Amino acid sequence: MAEMSIAEALRQAIREEMARDDRVFCIGEDIGIPGGFGGAFTVTLGLSDEFGRDRVLDTPISEIAIAGVAIGAAIAGMRPIADVQYGDFLFCMMDQIANQAAKMRYMSGGQVSVPMVMRAPVGQTRRGAQHAQSLEAFFTHIPGLKVVAPSTAYDAKGLLKSAVRDENPVLVFEHKLLYGSKGPRSERGALSPVGEVPDEEYLVPIGEGVIRREGKDVTIVGKLLTMYRALQAAEILAEEGIEAEVIDPRTLVPLDKELILASVRKTGRLVIAEEDNLTGGWAAEIAAIVADEGFVWLDAPIKRVSAPDVPAPFSPALDDAYMPNEHKIVAAVKSLL
Repeated sequence: MAEMSIAEALRQAIREEMARDDRVFCIGEDIGIPGGFGGAFTVTLGLSDEFGRDRVLDTPISEIAIAGVAIGAAIAGMRPIADVQYGDFLFCMMDQIANQAAKMRYMSGGQVSVPMVMRAPVGQTRRGAQHAQSLEAFFTHIPGLKVVAPSTAYDAKGLLKSAVRDENPVLVFEHKLLYGSKGPRSERGALSPVGEVPDEEYLVPIGEGVIRREGKDVTIVGKLLTMYRALQAAEILAEEGIEAEVIDPRTLVPLDKELILASVRKTGRLVIAEEDNLTGGWAAEIAAIVADEGFVWLDAPIKRVSAPDVPAPFSPALDDAYMPNEHKIVAAVKSLL
């Protein structure tokens, strides 16, 4: 076992997959330049020295080009891992991702596959409204895409390796405050979820969630950073005798809805913590699933703890009001009891 941050675990996953399969390559902006950071958040640091710059390809500042090259290479039999400096820039790629990558296999009757990985940092870090969005809900809405959201180093490595080997396009969303709190590209307010990562080969299956904390009084579902906020809320609630069960879905598409439903059947209450804007967010879909398939088990209304329907602010004072946190989750839970 080795202690790794999420950034280090992602880097190790890429390294292992590139060593295992010559078809795997990385493409993105500033991911392999000499003396650089290894992308915006150090994930590809040193990989160009190990594998050469013909397999760690630096591109111009053109997300359209990154997506086009990655999709074309995947169709031709390669296994690209594309890097988006900020998830907000996925909007520049929407035609390629939504109309090409997501639909090629369906439209060709399975004759054409697009085994592409697209990595995208998300989440509020006080960089302004165009560098702080949580866009996962947009892409869970597009049939043909798989969407994963690892919140631990173990899951980051195992899910990325599974994504590289998948025959479908997979979007890997990574929260900027979870890469690690040390190093030249650490963010203000970053957590440091360093975890044990096995040295030997392992995969985390796409489509399986996990219970991070057992409880009997309320189910809290959170992903990425809000999973940690949910755990903090559970600690606060436990001091008052309220036992919260915390679920980390890990994969958003396909979703392990049976895990969530089984928990709600046990607890009778559900709170979903989501950094995205409230209206049309991922939390709304979880609420709809439980209302549709688990309504008879509910003892109280479903509550969502989300960001308000405004752009992400730059001001630290507004940021505190904008972000879902453990205290807001605690208040939501108490309103159900």
